Amino acid sequence: MRRSDVAMESAQVVLMKSDPYDIVGAIELSRATLRKMHQNLWWAVGYNVIAFPLAAGVFYPFTLSPEIAALSMSGSSAVVAINALLLKRTKLAGIRQARSAGAPTAGESVAAGVSA
Repeated sequence: MRRSDVAMESAQVVLMKSDPYDIVGAIELSRATLRKMHQNLWWAVGYNVIAFPLAAGVFYPFTLSPEIAALSMSGSSAVVAINALLLKRTKLAGIRQARSAGAPTAGESVAAGVSA
């Protein structure tokens, strides 16, 4: 095992490119993930606070049949899963989009203008 492998195993974040600005993207991604986890937690808590007493008959005239309770539990799980998938749509300033092959970078276009 090489020393670089040991460093990668012990690190919390590994930069795959030599762009330190990627650390900003990693921090933004971790914050967005934590926000999404809090949203899912509060959705689940809110659902359970309302649905469990309703299904148990605490609010007697207003009850849920077992079939409706099972469907609503499945729906709650689907909402949490869809909300987690929405994390993919998060725009991260620190993560740059891959450029198409052959497209000049800003430095290359400036250098071409100076030499012409």
